[in-house]
Amino acid sequence: MKEFDVIVVGGGHAGIEAANAAAKMGKKTLLLTMLVEQIGAASCNPAIGGLAKGHLVKEIDALGGLMALATDNSGLQFRVLNENRGPAVRGSRAQIDMDRYRIFMRDKILNTPNLTVAQEIVDEILTKNGKITGVKTNLLNIYECKALILTTGTFMRGLMHFGPVKLEGGRFHELPAKKISASLEELGFELERLKTGTTARIDARSIDFSKMDIQPGDKNPKPFSFRTKNFNPTQLPCYITYTNEKTHDIIKSNFHRAPLFTGQIEGIGPRYCPSIEDKLNKFPDKDRHHVFIEPQTKEATEYYLNGLSTSLPMDVQEDFIHSIPGLENAKIVRFGYAIEYDFIQPTILKHSLETKTIEGLFFAGQINGTTGYEEAAAQGIMAGINAALKIDEKEPIIFRRDEAYIGVLIDDLVTKGTNEPYRMFTSRSEYRLLLREDNAILRLGDYGYKLGLLDEETYKDIQKLKEEINKGMEILNKTFITPNKELNVKLETLGEEKIQNKMELRKLVARHTFDKEKLLEIAPELKILSQEALEQILIEARYHHYIERQKAQIDKMKEMLSVKIPEDFEYKGIPGLSREIVEKLEKFRPVTLFAASEISGVTPAAIDIIHMYINMRKNKR
Repeated sequence: MKEFDVIVVGGGHAGIEAANAAAKMGKKTLLLTMLVEQIGAASCNPAIGGLAKGHLVKEIDALGGLMALATDNSGLQFRVLNENRGPAVRGSRAQIDMDRYRIFMRDKILNTPNLTVAQEIVDEILTKNGKITGVKTNLLNIYECKALILTTGTFMRGLMHFGPVKLEGGRFHELPAKKISASLEELGFELERLKTGTTARIDARSIDFSKMDIQPGDKNPKPFSFRTKNFNPTQLPCYITYTNEKTHDIIKSNFHRAPLFTGQIEGIGPRYCPSIEDKLNKFPDKDRHHVFIEPQTKEATEYYLNGLSTSLPMDVQEDFIHSIPGLENAKIVRFGYAIEYDFIQPTILKHSLETKTIEGLFFAGQINGTTGYEEAAAQGIMAGINAALKIDEKEPIIFRRDEAYIGVLIDDLVTKGTNEPYRMFTSRSEYRLLLREDNAILRLGDYGYKLGLLDEETYKDIQKLKEEINKGMEILNKTFITPNKELNVKLETLGEEKIQNKMELRKLVARHTFDKEKLLEIAPELKILSQEALEQILIEARYHHYIERQKAQIDKMKEMLSVKIPEDFEYKGIPGLSREIVEKLEKFRPVTLFAASEISGVTPAAIDIIHMYINMRKNKR
């Protein structure tokens, strides 16, 4: 029997961040994983980030996590998506060398102080009087702990589908975790099923890239991590091709053999990343779909067919792949497959990701119904942080929806639950202008440092950047410019319209045509500031009024949530409140609107209605 403070089950993206955070916060931590060499394995696509997902990666980085660093060290191509749109909806994405990413993560974990790694499968969760006490493994080892974090990914009763062929496993040729599902059920947890999938991998020598459109990386790539210095990666191109009428005919004529439609697959798949057969079923009139051809390693010997996730039989996979331009002679190294696995409704969790029924038990990642490496890692780092804080008898870190995308993610999960794999989008955030990728380190860096997850040097860099931004904004806000010949000539030279009235310098800089070069021409005193600070100053100036408006909304929300609910307040009969919400409110009798908002299923709209009726009651008296 061995004793630990924290035990993390699973060495995927959630498990890595959870174990790293707990160990760095001084807790004696054990990471239990089926295969040590698969720590950090990218099960599906060879990429990190994307729209909204990039926000999560940068927030994880601000909290001292590993995902951004691993991406910068293994990246093959870096691009900013939506670069021509506003900063709130841009998303950084990187193709990664899957082998190097995994090795980087494995080596980091194996060299982290306070962290022990063991290659075992957890069979049983041990509790006493409603509290976690430890786990029992397949090797009959018993490990005691004060907090347990389950990050089981797709392994709990994992079942893979290759057409009619069904294989048990969490990944191809990796065992499923079956007994842990049974152990959770014995503890009273109800398990449900979800489904995800992957695509075939192709031998690079068999691809005709001349028939495809090339997709290069950004000319001036930016790193994911604030801590990455001297960033100058070698970038590889991706390619784009398309399905066609022949492809679609092959797939549609084999719908009767698709596990998705025959009833063989029970779990619900991701709505926003469907298999190719699901796309054709839902969008039968669309004449083609994108296929992104992405390298899996620096050597580019094998390519991932992004957009062609499938569980169709192997002969059908070969036929429809060979119908696509550039893939006529493609040799399949690994076939695509769908995988079903157990998950729990995340409404059984607190915002700290600790379960409501068993003290010290935390869930993170796909076990909570999410999809994606980034969503898993974000939950993992928060579970690791909060497990460590719980052991120290400190309050958990719970980000509000206006503080972080991580806050949006967790709040959505624990208050609404999910019946399909949950994926993060910028549209899920009500405060997108405040929660940008570019300011993640400014928003959350203080947390990372105070928790002991960011080093002193990094924190000093963050503070310096904040000071530079404040200094620059102070100059723009306090400097007034007046229309005169010299200024208007300069503006004309810069390709800018003349000004007619006296104004704050900030208002001039707020023009969408202004860039850093023009800014320094108009305000040369800002030349002492860093490029990062100048970028932030331009964004702050450009969106000043919108940002101030969102901040005012947040202040109003905070004020509203502090409102006390009268002890004799009657919820029944209030229009707009569902029977389910009324039952929950009457059961828990929250004392404030904030406490009401914390109850699973009580929506922001319901809070607004209750607030209105509290005010109406006050006015009547």
